[in-house]
Amino acid sequence: QVQLVESGGGLVQPGGSLRLSCAASGSISSINIMGWYRQAPGKGREWVADITSGGTTNYADSVKGRFTVSRDNAKNTVYLQMNSLKPEDTAVYYCTLNTRYWGKGTLVTVSS
Repeated sequence: QVQLVESGGGLVQPGGSLRLSCAASGSISSINIMGWYRQAPGKGREWVADITSGGTTNYADSVKGRFTVSRDNAKNTVYLQMNSLKPEDTAVYYCTLNTRYWGKGTLVTVSS
């Protein structure tokens, strides 16, 4: 059984920054993809970014240049550094492992 626990969400003003973390535990293959999705109020879940166990990263166009995904393989933890936040980044952010396992999400609210 794999568990994912996100942390780091909260309220931030436009232009501000937040760093999300997601710790994975359980039976985890050394070769995997960890990533982030988000779901804004009234909208579907959308992919944000992901990173392979080898360090290759991919980003949605909407966050490219503002968000950075990274990971610590020794800790089975993935991070999402979010800079220059906009009100449209407001959403529940979910961590995923191979899009098979999901965390419960952490709320990010960007508002003045």
